[in-house]
Amino acid sequence: MHALVQEDFPALLAQAEKIVQFAILLGVLVALILLIAFVGLFAAYFRWWIQSLLTGAGIGFFDLLGMTFRKVKPAVIVRSKIMSVQAGLTDPELTTRAMEAHYLAGGNIALVVRSLIAANKAKTIQLSFREAAAIDLAGRNVLEAVQTSVYPRVIDCPAKGDARASLDAVARDGIQLKVRARVTVRANLQQLIGGAGEETIIARVGEGIVSSIGSSDTHKVVLENPDLISKAVLGRRLDSQTAFEIVSIDIADIDVGQNIGARLQADQAEADTRVARAKAEGRRANAVAAEQENTAMIEESRARVVEAEADVPKAMSEALQTGKIGAIDYYKLRNLLADTEMRRSIAGTGSGGRSSA
Repeated sequence: MHALVQEDFPALLAQAEKIVQFAILLGVLVALILLIAFVGLFAAYFRWWIQSLLTGAGIGFFDLLGMTFRKVKPAVIVRSKIMSVQAGLTDPELTTRAMEAHYLAGGNIALVVRSLIAANKAKTIQLSFREAAAIDLAGRNVLEAVQTSVYPRVIDCPAKGDARASLDAVARDGIQLKVRARVTVRANLQQLIGGAGEETIIARVGEGIVSSIGSSDTHKVVLENPDLISKAVLGRRLDSQTAFEIVSIDIADIDVGQNIGARLQADQAEADTRVARAKAEGRRANAVAAEQENTAMIEESRARVVEAEADVPKAMSEALQTGKIGAIDYYKLRNLLADTEMRRSIAGTGSGGRSSA
């Protein structure tokens, strides 16, 4: 038994040495793979990490690695953070975590940081990271809003490309005026969220111009002092609840149009004429109807007379039969009727004879 063990020991030792060598080789291979992976990751993030380190952005290597797992582009966050540090932004809410959250929410973090830098350089605009991020998530261009706040923009009224080339208004004397205005506005960052846009400004300014001209006694007053329109419109605070602040309203052009008052009077006179003609036609129709009715009444009266005359012979016959009238009285009546008929005929022929003579 002891001899058998002595004979198998070298084989067992050789097998153990092979296992150890395999384990060492496997460990070296795993370490080599980990080293390659680490070198690869380090090479991938080294540029951003060294930039953050040299600029004082405060983004560590493991922070960059965590961004990858959170599906955040490290390049965007690092560049934005470097821009904010280099520009001297001191907003405590402008942290790496806040930038990542805004990026994950679908915002444009680079645009937000650029807008904060522009507002900080202007020194007259108070804009925090929270406000800028809210404006960006609301769908508005926050950088354009800051630029508009620094450099006011001009809005045409009516807007370019509109179907109408001018604002048409009528003074009290009936003369039409065609006006084109230019409105200088500045962005109101505090009301940019939920505030009305350019269309509302154009509509309100147009309404104010038309109302101001309509309240003028004559069009000559407006032509002599166009600034009266601007002052009247500015005094109404038309930029309330909008994303802009009106700086000035300038009348670019004003032309005289049609005499709307005279045309309306002519149309009214024509309408009155038509009404009068209709009433006269109604009265004529009523008169014709009355005439026809009177003619019908005359014919009815004649019919009654004829009917009454037809009853006379009956009455005479009845009177003769009953003895209420004698034959002599009847002949006297006939002579009287004949004499009356003769006098009527003589009167007619006599007048005709005198006229013929």
